Amino acid sequence: MNRQTTLVKTGEAKQAWLHIDATDLVLGRLSTKLAVILMGKHKPEYTPHVDTGDFVIVTNVEKMRMTGNKPDIKFFQTYSGYPGGQKNFSYRWMLEHKPELLLERSVRRMIPKGPLGAAMLGKLKIYKGATHEHQAQQPTTITL
Repeated sequence: MNRQTTLVKTGEAKQAWLHIDATDLVLGRLSTKLAVILMGKHKPEYTPHVDTGDFVIVTNVEKMRMTGNKPDIKFFQTYSGYPGGQKNFSYRWMLEHKPELLLERSVRRMIPKGPLGAAMLGKLKIYKGATHEHQAQQPTTITL
């Protein structure tokens, strides 16, 4: 009986390709599931300091939704650093015009900061529409 905790070393983790259809999924709940999958916390061999997560392809992000009154009262803020360079966009506008940026920023805030988090975020592929360019990886479709 093995009583030792096994830590995965860099490059040893098997990373699968997963496909998720975001139609009628709630933005926040989808983001938390994606963060868990990208970090690898859904696997028994999860190791905090190693990138053990899977690659994730998200399609149909323009069909995501938000609950309640949040699309109208929450704002996406950018600031260029110059006077008058602050811009605010409602989440409703972001869902209509740039849903992939909204989902990417939401997931980015849920994963570790630094080089490890950047590597994890690089495994997230977000597309408007039902088509994507990763058919060669034979992704497994999962439902959330």
